[in-house]
Amino acid sequence: MPSATTDIATTLARLNAQVLVRGWLSANNIVFRQGGRGQVVDTGYFSHVDQTLALVDRALAGAPLHAVVNTHLHSDHCGGNAALAARWPQSTLRVPEASRTKLLPWDDAQLSYRLTGQTCTPFTPQHFMADGDTVDLGGRPWQVHAAPGHDPDAVLLFEPDTATLISGDALWENRLAIIFPELADAPAFDDVATVLDRIEQLRPRLVLPGHGQPFTDVAAALDASRARLAAFRAAPLKHRGHAARALVVYHMLEHRQRPEAALVQWIATTPIFLQALQCADDPPRASQAAQATVDRLLADGVLLRSGSGDGALVRIADGD
Repeated sequence: MPSATTDIATTLARLNAQVLVRGWLSANNIVFRQGGRGQVVDTGYFSHVDQTLALVDRALAGAPLHAVVNTHLHSDHCGGNAALAARWPQSTLRVPEASRTKLLPWDDAQLSYRLTGQTCTPFTPQHFMADGDTVDLGGRPWQVHAAPGHDPDAVLLFEPDTATLISGDALWENRLAIIFPELADAPAFDDVATVLDRIEQLRPRLVLPGHGQPFTDVAAALDASRARLAAFRAAPLKHRGHAARALVVYHMLEHRQRPEAALVQWIATTPIFLQALQCADDPPRASQAAQATVDRLLADGVLLRSGSGDGALVRIADGD
């Protein structure tokens, strides 16, 4: 009996696809090469653009990049858009229709980058996709399905012949993504549940997630996501704490080391944390909550401190 790894490789070959599994900061890139041209779904974070360009160029093996598609516009999924457009100026960009007014014109007040304290070089889409559309990738029609929840504008891409799902951040194998609207008191837990139901109804046999390896045990992933969603519903403050922690870790993976006082100040003044920690109108409380978040990460060994007092530095502990 073929192994799951063999089945995945066989399906990807049928799809003319290659999954570039990236480390944190960058979402996975899914590269399609067919008919002498290439396409890529999602483009990583801006600080990884040199690596993204090299990886995509190698995957294309000399073919020109014809099109870029984004599942949604969080910085780790579209941070390479501008660099890819500069490298292959003939390529076009397709993004979710729901994001149109945020991009034309570019509106930092609506996009998530100022909110999260993250960086994304501006880009201009040429095409949009909405629920019910189809998008050609690798010579096959992929269905577009709306996937609000983690991001209200996100979409799924589904290829029915092979039952392959490009899930973005709507379904991972072992974790549940932050549900960003909930941090701003916009109900979205129900949206997440609806998207998980839609995925189950599509009955994918292979999932290409935004983070982590491709996987085939979709039922287990759905069960795990539903269990985590139930836990967040039961204790919304747990979801807020999880979000604050994850966003600090993401920031430190980018910066590697920061003065502790500067990190606390950054948390206490970055809008997404003020939302998550529910202290937007109370600067002293925001500072206390920011310090408590750093202290928990230090106690758990996720961050490491060197020095003391005003000279204390904190650094990310991965690899130690």
